[in-house]
Amino acid sequence: MTRAKDPLATYNAKRDFRRTREPKGAVGKKSGNSFVVQKHAATRLHWDFRLEIDGVLKSWAVTKGPSLDPADKRLAVRTEDHPLDYGDFEGVIPKGEYGGGTVMLWDRGNWEAVPGKSAKDLDEGHLHFILHGERMKGEWLLVRMKGRPGEKRENWLLRKIDDDAADPSGSLVDQALTSVLTGRSMAQIAADKQASHSLSGARSDDFAKSMQSARDHNADVRRKNRRKSAQPPAFVDPQLATLVDDVPTGNDWLHEIKFDGYRAMISVAGDKVRVFTRNGLDWTEKFPALVGSLAALDLPPALIDGEIVAFGPDGNPSFSALQTVLKRGHGAEREDAPLNLFAFDLLSLDGMDLRPLSTIERKERLEALLRDAAPPVHVADHVIGAGEKLYRSMCDAHQEGIIAKRADAPYRSGRTRAWVKVKCTRRQEFVIVGWVRSSAKGRPFRSLLLAQKEGRTLIYKGKVGTGFGADAMGDLAETMAPLAVDKPPLDVPKGDARGACWIKPTLVAEIAFAEFTGEGRVRHASFLGLRADKKAKDVTPEKPARTPKAHIDVKISSADRVIFPDSGQTKGELADYYARVAPLMLPFAANRPISLVRCPQGRARKCFFQKHDSGAFGKAVHQVPIAEKDGGTEDYLFVEDAEGLLTCVQMGTIEFHAWGSRADAVEQPDRMIFDLDPDEGMDFGRVRDAAQHIRGALEDLGLASFAMLSGGKGVHVVVPLTPGHDWTAHKDFSSRFAQALSTANPDTFVATMSKAKRKNRIFIDWLRNQRGSTAVLPFSARARAGAPVAVPIAWDELDRFKDAHPFDIGDADQLLKRAKHLKGWGFAAQSLPDI
Repeated sequence: MTRAKDPLATYNAKRDFRRTREPKGAVGKKSGNSFVVQKHAATRLHWDFRLEIDGVLKSWAVTKGPSLDPADKRLAVRTEDHPLDYGDFEGVIPKGEYGGGTVMLWDRGNWEAVPGKSAKDLDEGHLHFILHGERMKGEWLLVRMKGRPGEKRENWLLRKIDDDAADPSGSLVDQALTSVLTGRSMAQIAADKQASHSLSGARSDDFAKSMQSARDHNADVRRKNRRKSAQPPAFVDPQLATLVDDVPTGNDWLHEIKFDGYRAMISVAGDKVRVFTRNGLDWTEKFPALVGSLAALDLPPALIDGEIVAFGPDGNPSFSALQTVLKRGHGAEREDAPLNLFAFDLLSLDGMDLRPLSTIERKERLEALLRDAAPPVHVADHVIGAGEKLYRSMCDAHQEGIIAKRADAPYRSGRTRAWVKVKCTRRQEFVIVGWVRSSAKGRPFRSLLLAQKEGRTLIYKGKVGTGFGADAMGDLAETMAPLAVDKPPLDVPKGDARGACWIKPTLVAEIAFAEFTGEGRVRHASFLGLRADKKAKDVTPEKPARTPKAHIDVKISSADRVIFPDSGQTKGELADYYARVAPLMLPFAANRPISLVRCPQGRARKCFFQKHDSGAFGKAVHQVPIAEKDGGTEDYLFVEDAEGLLTCVQMGTIEFHAWGSRADAVEQPDRMIFDLDPDEGMDFGRVRDAAQHIRGALEDLGLASFAMLSGGKGVHVVVPLTPGHDWTAHKDFSSRFAQALSTANPDTFVATMSKAKRKNRIFIDWLRNQRGSTAVLPFSARARAGAPVAVPIAWDELDRFKDAHPFDIGDADQLLKRAKHLKGWGFAAQSLPDI
């Protein structure tokens, strides 16, 4: 593309500034490094990516929007340079004008070239850079494609580099649907609903003032919309893991890295952040930079469980490196490699206690909450099953080990068998009871004497004489000096007590060692650091318990009975399927009133719905009393774990359907479903297009949605919602939305159940959003030929499917593999808009 001497000449020539609100502007100072992204609904929806270079905004139109998946190479068409003032533009370009349509300020921040690169690289057809935006973060790459003969436009590719800010789900544009400037959706911008902050006709200083007013208004709206309490939640005692020798097996366990750091309970609400140790000590002031990063995320009230770590020279989490940073005092992490938080659990969100939920659902909600987080805030990754492979890789990397967690278990404070830890090396906490003098010059002591509590008695556990740096020894000597006592606080063998100096048993040390000797002494011990977050009275021997067996222990009778006669699949195969996918299904199935499709003799025989409990299911299937229209109550079924799912299968269940609310809050819906039910024989391509159309309409209202293949004929468009409205509002919104779509697109949609009116059209089934109505659950099998299953998918893969039932109960392995690319599917913090 040939550039004019005036870099803004092309921009100005294409616009009539008497009609458009876009700023005319001029070339600015050449020292800035801002970037912006504007979502632009022109002839074709695209995202305008702009980098400040040489006093203007260099611009590319990204057709599908930026993706966080490094495998996605997004087409980015180079466009004319824009003035710097355009970086604050949001509004409507009049129809008939160049680029006519709605413009949203979708992202903004600063950029920098990676070390050794510069903006001049653009002339060579590439740019490797780092973004510090509200949504786009980390390393990115722009590469110019080779042009074809006669081609006038410059085609580039925009791609995310694989780093901590990358996300294989690539769902950035699906989730980020509102303006970073005013908080408005595309529909609100188009309708100029924020009339008191209209930017129409604004110029120069007035323009800037209007923009600031919009920012202030948006900040006020966010603050006012904080639901329930705006204060950070109270501290909760953490759940602790039991030491075992072997990795538990089975898909009912998920496995995480055991991080070598300090356990932390993070309590947040907007810019208010508190950091607590596992014992409830407030250590907020020790982590100012990390606290600042959390405050910048502007999170709703939440209680997050995680581990604070520092990385050693080898790139691995290192407890010694963490000790080095912390002993330097307030703000030390600003000078070193920053301290990092690896969040692994979510105990409460926006006033809702999440501890009764399953581990996997809490983890999914955590993924959604921290979707926009970037280092030093991370969500700890996990694998389902395959724990032994992760354990071996951690040991090969000289890491501490892994934590295995029951996927279907609630969060319970204290040490439990639902969380277990498997260590690569033996590491435990010991109380320091004294030290042995050293004759070496400059060495304040030769070794430390260690103990642990057994019952009420302090028992001697041997010595540690290695693992100290010179600085660490000096610091330890200073710390122990004020604690000196004349007599030993416990019984110590005479040989080990010779030359010893004793202290009060209050200091706790982390020690690595090979084994305990027959006398109960540590062998080949090495000092790792002091544990200021742990109390001496709690330091007891950690003895490996028996490794838990697979949790699911439901006997399936008549397992060989064929229940899918067309494909030959049996009741046992169905049970095996549900046992394997339970970790994927429970985030959506657990703790919701459910209806079962039971087919005791197989799908070809009599099947029936069951939603009330007859008392025959046993203890793994629970009941919740729900008020009926006649004023009475009925006990509805719900399950909490994989055992509950399998119990239902044993009772002849094939399908699971659920309410759009939880069993503990039945009057507060949190999930809206639009079930696209096509006329018989309709090409599935039309259903795909219809689903994408609904997705776009919801995006215009600021609502993120998710796609699910129903396992039958259609697609479900799923809209997660934060509880806070009742069933009347829920039904009203879904009804009006469906009616509006059918009115605007009468050749495609119909919003009534009438078979006659549905001919060659798609029924938008919004009736599932009424109190008491249900929808088939993700990963539920269907009582249909071939044993198909309902499967969540990413929006960008919808076009790959030829029908709504590509997977069946024999595809559990494939579904488990797919799940790692769908993290956060079905969860988003959003409320019903006013329409």
